[in-house]
Amino acid sequence: MGAKILVVEDEEKLARFIELELIHEGYDVEKAFDGRSALEKAESGEYSLILLDIMLPEINGLEVMRRLGKEFPTPVILLTARDAVMDKVAGLDAGAVDYITKPFAIEELLARIRVALKLHPVSDGMADKKTDQSSDEEGIYRWHDLCLDEKKHRVTYKGNEITLTNREFIMLKVLLTNQDIVMTRDTLLEKVCGYDYVGETNVVDVYIRFLRSKIDEVFDIKMIQTVRGVGYVIKSE
Repeated sequence: MGAKILVVEDEEKLARFIELELIHEGYDVEKAFDGRSALEKAESGEYSLILLDIMLPEINGLEVMRRLGKEFPTPVILLTARDAVMDKVAGLDAGAVDYITKPFAIEELLARIRVALKLHPVSDGMADKKTDQSSDEEGIYRWHDLCLDEKKHRVTYKGNEITLTNREFIMLKVLLTNQDIVMTRDTLLEKVCGYDYVGETNVVDVYIRFLRSKIDEVFDIKMIQTVRGVGYVIKSE
């Protein structure tokens, strides 16, 4: 039997359709139709992946994600009719590895599932944590008076602590470890979100805006620079 997938979808016909397609692909499938039962099943920790609708009765999908916690080992792909950028950012920040908007082609969903299972194997919760070639042994990354400590998951500027979400922290680390190299939006999206999410690069712009509001604007510096039509860069000088 293939990977075990939990489908959480309150539209029973859609849930059944997804179930049949997944079974056809060789997956083992279970279903839940509301957030409460989804949470109970997810906490069993027996699934390779969870497909989670956001608009659920009793407990919505984002709240389910929040209760499971960011360190929850099972990868989650969110299914939703809501396509606003901020909804996507909220889902990713909550710990989802991917996000697909209804209506979707089943072939696209299956492809995203394959990628998620490959990049986020449950048996190794750190499998998607890659060592950057430019990182130092201690996991300390600096830019002038800014310091990112990977082991302590802490960022400071002149001793002032900066509170970042996990995605913001990862994006800043990617930029710091590639100083003077222009990082395209697609590259940043792949490194930060852990999958090749074609399109939707405006999500990157949202995270950059968050970083600037917490660092550049607060401390009156210009750390993250935009390279028009390409992406972003932190220059060492």
